[in-house]
Amino acid sequence: MKVKKVTSSLYFIQRISSLIGVILLFIPAINPSRISGLIGKNLSIFTSGFFYSRLTQNFGRAFSKGWVGTMTTQVLFLSSMIVCIGFIICAAGACLSPGCLKMKKQGNILSVIGTVLALIGAYGIRWSQIDIKGTSNPDKVQPMESNALLIFIVLTLLILLTSLFLLILLPKPDKNEKYEMETKYKLFLLIMPFLILCFVFSYLPLFGWRYAFFDYKAGDSLSLDNFVGFKWFTYLFQNKSTRGDIVRVLRNTLAMSGLGLATSWCAMAFAIFLCEIKSLRLRRFIQTITTIPNFISWVLVFAVAFSIFSTDGFLSSILIKYGVIDNGVNYLMSNNHMWLKMLAWGMWKGLGWSAIIYIAAISGIDQQLFEAATVDGAGRFQRMWHITVPSLLPTFLVLLVMAIAGILSNGMDQYLVFQNAYNTDTVTVLDLYVYKLGINNGKIPLATVVGMAKSIVSIILLFGANKVSKIIRGNSII
Repeated sequence: MKVKKVTSSLYFIQRISSLIGVILLFIPAINPSRISGLIGKNLSIFTSGFFYSRLTQNFGRAFSKGWVGTMTTQVLFLSSMIVCIGFIICAAGACLSPGCLKMKKQGNILSVIGTVLALIGAYGIRWSQIDIKGTSNPDKVQPMESNALLIFIVLTLLILLTSLFLLILLPKPDKNEKYEMETKYKLFLLIMPFLILCFVFSYLPLFGWRYAFFDYKAGDSLSLDNFVGFKWFTYLFQNKSTRGDIVRVLRNTLAMSGLGLATSWCAMAFAIFLCEIKSLRLRRFIQTITTIPNFISWVLVFAVAFSIFSTDGFLSSILIKYGVIDNGVNYLMSNNHMWLKMLAWGMWKGLGWSAIIYIAAISGIDQQLFEAATVDGAGRFQRMWHITVPSLLPTFLVLLVMAIAGILSNGMDQYLVFQNAYNTDTVTVLDLYVYKLGINNGKIPLATVVGMAKSIVSIILLFGANKVSKIIRGNSII
């Protein structure tokens, strides 16, 4: 019992250390490979170990003048890669630890191998650090030392020691033992990559909200000298021009999102009618040709639109040929009915894809209901209205609630490619406005403030829609 308690504690330390080590691979502030001021401060050890051009992009003059040898950066590059591989192997070993004794042993062996590799990589980084200190021009090369390497070494030794102790304490597994793991751990490991992706792309970017409190320009560093508090928050409402832009952009965003919500039932209707087609071959053909547009980028969609609706496009050529018009017309430059045009392009691209979830829900409806309705004399449309539609309503309402929560997030790609000088006032939505503020105008703090406001409003809308759903339906989605 005592041994089991000790091994549980050791496994906890091993897993936490492996997790921290993998996370640190992607944090630029803790990069042991940054041994010179010429190495970008926004580089993590992962980038340093897998992208040599990024690591050495500022070393051109140092190489040509002989201040730094290429061997130093090559050793640094390979060492960083070895450290990354070592910690990834340690993480793989930790993932095997919830399994049977045989898997636990394999996991501990992997952790030992990973830590040995990480220590070899750490030695290589230290060698590069010492070598670069001997440069003939330290003022230009700017040799650096940090505690990041020590942090990685401590984590590595911690994983190594716990793995060795576990190999000693755990009993020897039976040779005939199968590789097995409890279902709950299997499911956790199955979902873990998606949790990591969600964290990296949804939660980690929230760290960038700090730019809203600084007078920041691209390339600057954040410090108390450029800290401005809530300056950009007040600027958003006090500046007349910005206030007018926000009103215009919100009008466009809410109008186009509102049209999307008003037509959200179309995917359900399309799925219902599609499933009523008796010919399986025809049904699959229609589903395929309506789903494929979802995988076409908006740039290619615009290229198709340009070839059809431009001055020399297919439509103008046909109309000129039959004498309807005398000169070609560029229909894409028109500002008329722009919201409806964007809605039409969006529906063409996403209708088939949006219908998939309803098709899956229809396949789950009990067929005995349809058979009983047929016996009672119900026609096809009566069966659709009284059986299919009520069965799909829960799915529709859940998707509607999610759409209401994302009413301010209607994307940027479509509007970016279709915008021009004539329609920019009606096609600029909130996401595109944030892009223009940050990338085109360089107002990164103001763009961050607008993005923060959008996220907060979206969360409020999500919980509000969820509350309404609970009142109407009796249950909520979150």
